[in-house]
Amino acid sequence: MNIKRSLPALLPLVLTATFFANGAAESATPKQSPVNVTPNAIRFDPHAPKLDVSYGHSALELKYVRKDAGQADGCTTRDHEETEEAEVEPGSGHVTVAGTRYDLVQFHFHTPSEHRFGGRNTPLEMHLVHRSAEGKLLVVGVPLVAGSHSVVDDVLATLSPECGAPVDIEPIDLNRLLPSGHHTLHYTGSLTTAPFTEGVEWYLTREQHVSAATIARFKGLFTAGNARATQPLNGRTFVDVPRI
Repeated sequence: MNIKRSLPALLPLVLTATFFANGAAESATPKQSPVNVTPNAIRFDPHAPKLDVSYGHSALELKYVRKDAGQADGCTTRDHEETEEAEVEPGSGHVTVAGTRYDLVQFHFHTPSEHRFGGRNTPLEMHLVHRSAEGKLLVVGVPLVAGSHSVVDDVLATLSPECGAPVDIEPIDLNRLLPSGHHTLHYTGSLTTAPFTEGVEWYLTREQHVSAATIARFKGLFTAGNARATQPLNGRTFVDVPRI
């Protein structure tokens, strides 16, 4: 099997191949993110809880997240953990899994994609970060590829400068951040920036489109990239989970 496939090619494999819920056991530690998605690590569990998405509209505040504020040249250098982050209005969106609600807090971007798909990166990746009342984290990862205009272009039309003022963005339909396909791949991992806390629930979607101009604009800000290297899977698997 050729593992050099994009996520849209990987997901249909779940629907046609035979994978069992009692597949390979997951390793206890470490469970770090990001990882490389391969077809032989995808399984189907008919009892896996669905990802129930309930998004509305929200105005956004796009800000530059700094990691080098204590450095004299911090305003002109790019730390690999820095990014552009869009804060959403409280209560504007949430997801529910197995009865637990996770509220959307913010979403941010990496270049190239932090997750790899069959050994390949996409130009950008968007992370929608959700938090439960108990403080547990759930992240929806969306690989971004060059294509037609999407709402992501509107979000990244004007980037917030490091050491500059945030950019206010008119309300958007948060549902339009997600691709049309409703299959996701779920695994348990970690934050991809320090302190790399584990226990984060990850749901990787199909690809979403963004214009080539937006990709170039973001890459122009982070010329050396702002993505963490992929981490060992250590026996973990990806479960195909429908998004409703």
